[in-house]
Formats: sequence, structure tokens, C-alpha cells
Amino acid sequence: MAGAGGTPKGYAAILAVVALVLLATTGVFNPWPKVWSWVTTSGPIAEGASQWQINLGGSPASVALAGDAVIVEYRTRVESYGVGAGVKLWQSDADWASVAGSGGDAVVVTGKLLTKGYQVLDPRSGAVRRTDTAATAVWTYANAIVDLRCAKGDECEVTAWDPRGKDPLWTVGTGGIGFVLDAANPDLPDTRSLGSARVHDQAGGRPPMPELLGLPDQGRIRIVDTAAGRVVHTVAPGPNQRVSVTGGRVLTVTGEARDGTCYYEVTATDPPAGTPVWRREALNLRTADDGAACKQDRDPAGGDDVVLGVDPYGREEVVAAHDGRILWRGEKNQDVMAVNDGYVVVRSADQDTFTGRSFRRGGRTWRRPVNAGASAALTRHAAIVATVKPSRLTALSPGGGAVLTEARTDAKVFAVGADGMIVVAGRDMAYLPFR
Repeated sequence: MAGAGGTPKGYAAILAVVALVLLATTGVFNPWPKVWSWVTTSGPIAEGASQWQINLGGSPASVALAGDAVIVEYRTRVESYGVGAGVKLWQSDADWASVAGSGGDAVVVTGKLLTKGYQVLDPRSGAVRRTDTAATAVWTYANAIVDLRCAKGDECEVTAWDPRGKDPLWTVGTGGIGFVLDAANPDLPDTRSLGSARVHDQAGGRPPMPELLGLPDQGRIRIVDTAAGRVVHTVAPGPNQRVSVTGGRVLTVTGEARDGTCYYEVTATDPPAGTPVWRREALNLRTADDGAACKQDRDPAGGDDVVLGVDPYGREEVVAAHDGRILWRGEKNQDVMAVNDGYVVVRSADQDTFTGRSFRRGGRTWRRPVNAGASAALTRHAAIVATVKPSRLTALSPGGGAVLTEARTDAKVFAVGADGMIVVAGRDMAYLPFR
């Protein structure tokens, strides 16, 4: 049987394709972008809930809200869109980007890998507000920018800036810590977020600058008082210890292997004195994998001022890092799904219910039935509940449980603000306003 290429229609099709290629390569007419746009256009990713939806030029690494702009970070560039209609405002080449400040005072900090320095940009116009040519690492916060620069390997300085300021708030020498910290928001010994795979870790935006910063320095940790702008203590953890700087305290978790298991002790100190403020025996902050080796290789889960632990009876509890108070203790088989400084989301022992609880009010604030595989995340403005079969995202008021927005979608939440949230599915991005 003859192939289609041997027929008159087959020859005509081949000639048409050749003609289109020639027109495209000579610049006379290029239909391929429109054709590709048609091929990749998908349906609504949050039908009935979104204010707008746009197709991005790639899969984003992160998305953040900066005032009334949406900042999209890719591998080699950053883009800004207006929150109101999703209109593209500007684009810039960058290997990393992060938002500092909040509301109308927000800025975008961008830089390139393996290149010293960074730029501070206006979120709506892209205009350069400040340029640095020496910093190797930058941390962005809701109220500050902190950068690290090293003249030589053992001569480093940390400097804090107001997000829109042009003069430093303070500068402090820190010794030789420059070789392990680079780019935007390198990991520090603090806490890790606990949430949902359907919600980006930084969906709630950057936190305020903490009272104390812990900077790793060749096996030691230099503690910087961010109010005074000075190094107040240097900690040298032992081989069986893990240090977490949170809640204005230095938490030292000691794990001792004995009788085929791990025995833990947590001590909180207040630098520079270094005297214990509180101490708990048999509090497991899950800094180590299960087993008798007691090798601690991760930060405790928690928020800026709370940590999540397990008591000797297997009950989860949330502890105030500042003074050691137990803010909440669960029952057997209850699981903490998300936690921050103000609230905790708990799954019931029968796995059928999520309950939101307030540390300030000391009780339940909302309750919601869920199915198997459900997850949750907490941000400053909303508690997010994600379910499967069907896939659904629900944003709730953390303090009362009122539904802020709800959509049947398998998209991922990338950013949550006071008035709505950004979700992304593949290359599609949508804005879901709150009611």
C-alpha cells in the first residue's frame, strides 16, 4: 500500500510545510508561536474562583506577592505582573529573586549565581532602587534585607538594610563564613516549615527579621543580635548535638544513644550569658532519623517562635521556644499537619477531620471534614486545606474557619496575601481573590 507521501495530497502537504519553514526562517511570516500557543492552551485551572488566568513562559521556581505586583521567578529571569488583571509589567534577567518588605514598601531583590552583588528593584516598574557589587549571600525579610560580604576568606561582614533604604542599619564582622553561604536565603540553623506538598514553603511570604540570627562558621555558629547589630555569642555544637536559633533563644538538642534507642534533652539559652532559660528531658524535636544512631541532620519543625516535638508517650506537642511553655498537646494518633506562631492544624485520630486551634485563644477555632490524603498549610492570612479525589483547595480564615475561597483544582498554591492567593498548574497561573 502506497504511503500518503506518494499521493498528490501528500506532496501538497509536504510542500506546504516546506513553504512555512522557509517563510519562518526568512522572517517573512512565522506561524509557530501562535500554533504552539494554541497547542499549549489549557482550560481554567480554578474555574469559578479565579479573577484572571495567564499562560507563563515556563514553569516557575517561585511566585511571591509584592504589594500589588506578582513576582515570578524562573531559572534565568524574573517577571512582574499586576495583581488586578494579570498584566505583565516588566521582565529582567536574573538567576534568583526574592521579595523583601511588605505591602507598599515591598521590593524585589535579584542576583546571578557565581556573581557577587545584587539589585533591589521596584515591584511595579522594575526600576533599580539600590545596587550592591560585593555581597555573596542575601536574606530577605518582611522588614529588612541582610547581606553577607567577604573581603577575604576570614574577613566577612553582615549588614542589615531597610528594604527601601540606601544606608545600612548596622554592620558586624563575623569571621570566615563566606564559603558556605551564597545566593538568596541560604539555610540557617532555625526551624523548617511543616505543611503541604500542594502549598509552596514560602507561600505566606518572608517572615520578619528574627531577634537572633545564627550564622554557621566551620562547625561553630555565630549568634547575631539583630536589634543591637553585634555578635553576642559563638556556639560550638558537640557531635551529638543540633542547634536551632529561634524565638530569641539558642536551642541545643542533645541526643544520647543508649539501650538501642535515642534519649533527648533540649536546652534553651539566652545569649550572651548562655545560662539556661528552660530545659526539657525526653522532648524529641525530630531532628534525627529514627534509630539508635541519633545522628541529627535537620532543623526542628515549627515557626519563628514555636517548635513541634513529641513527648515520651508519643503525643505531639507545640512548645514556645522563648519560655518552654506547652502551647498545645495532642492525644494518641493525632497528627499536626501545619503549625506557626499563632495556630496549629491537627488531624483527628480517625483521620477524618482537620481542626484549627489558636494558641492565643487556647481552644478550637474551626473544624472541617477531610478525606484520605488531605493536607494543610498555615500562612499569616489563611489556612489552606488541600484534598484529593476530588482535588480541591480551600482557604480558610485561621481564626474562625470562614471560607475565603474554594476551587476544585489540582493546582499548587504559590503565594497567599491578605486579599487572595496565586495558584499555578504547569505553565498556567491564576489569581483567586478572597471573599
